[in-house]
Amino acid sequence: MGHTVEFPSNGHRASGHLALPPGGSGPALVVIQEWWGLVPHIVDVCERFAAEGFVALAPDLFHGASTREPDEAGKLMMALNLDQAGRDMAGAVAYLQGLDEVTGSGVGVTGFCMGGGLAMVLATQLPEAITACVPWYGVIPWEHAQPDWTALQAKLLAHIAEHDDFFGPGPAGELEAKLRDIGKDVEFHVYPGTEHAFFNDTRPEVYDAEASALAWERTISFLHAQLG
Repeated sequence: MGHTVEFPSNGHRASGHLALPPGGSGPALVVIQEWWGLVPHIVDVCERFAAEGFVALAPDLFHGASTREPDEAGKLMMALNLDQAGRDMAGAVAYLQGLDEVTGSGVGVTGFCMGGGLAMVLATQLPEAITACVPWYGVIPWEHAQPDWTALQAKLLAHIAEHDDFFGPGPAGELEAKLRDIGKDVEFHVYPGTEHAFFNDTRPEVYDAEASALAWERTISFLHAQLG
């Protein structure tokens, strides 16, 4: 099992859940939380990535706050200090880069819902470090946080739910076309019949086991191909 670690965040301290693979070493992966916070589901996802051979770190962007209520989660998301979140994510990348257990080339980032959007933001903010990005139904609700897509160097694999009021196939298709037009290496998959957060197996009302298994298989194969 993994454990909580602390790391510098541009003059402050941040924390997160670190999970190591069975062999003790592997490629680096940052896992970005949903709007609920660093809840047990995200900790479990970190452990799953570790079981697949990655050194996985999920930074706690809400600094201890979490909720199960959608209204409260929305408030936490919109109140997020994006500058601090950026420093926390960058701190997580630097922490992983400094670990003896990390192998391979570059750092991967993946995230869910809000975290999927932030994963894409991070990939544009640290293009020299992030070589693979996997957003799951990524949402970027902050108007002033739209990424500079021209800075993106990482290969990107996106998972999109067919019935998603936040970021469905229409907007996702527009983004895919835009990124391809500027020469970015991207791959978008839409999962038929699914809803937003279809990978979250703690939410039976939206969880889709078949789509989750396929998306997971694609993710693991993609990350190993890009990170070593």
